[in-house]
Amino acid sequence: MTQLRAASQAKADRVAQLARNLVADPAQFAAILGPGAGNRATNAFMKALRTMAHSTLGDDFSEQAVCGNNKLCVDFYFRDEATILEVALGLPNPNTEFEKDILKAIMAKESGHPVKRLLFVSRPGAMSKCSQAGRLAMIEWADVKHGISVEIKELPGAPRSRVRRP
Repeated sequence: MTQLRAASQAKADRVAQLARNLVADPAQFAAILGPGAGNRATNAFMKALRTMAHSTLGDDFSEQAVCGNNKLCVDFYFRDEATILEVALGLPNPNTEFEKDILKAIMAKESGHPVKRLLFVSRPGAMSKCSQAGRLAMIEWADVKHGISVEIKELPGAPRSRVRRP
């Protein structure tokens, strides 16, 4: 079991590394582009990541509908390693889909899909934000009550600096 888990976890970690490799210019990647341009940039990043992951791994593990009888999908699901990988670029922000992604992992597990690990890939600043009390409580709850460990890996670069509005 240990050998299988170690060998199969490499897929999720490889996809996380592919995401890191896609960030050629961390400063440009961190630029705040706004609703239209930002959405297009995120969509292009995800399309490139899915293509690279499929090419590298030989199978398409992206956009898996594992959360029951609904249309909720996870970014990547690796059944053999019981791992969901979510690319959550907005994780450093105050309002994100962090909690929803944890709930999707729990729903997947309750729907009969093995899930032991939820790996977030995000922009710099995500680990700091996820060390705050509310998110730490969610991480602990997922682990203690549902047996799902939550990990955060950051993409290269510096955290975005936000301009506060008066």
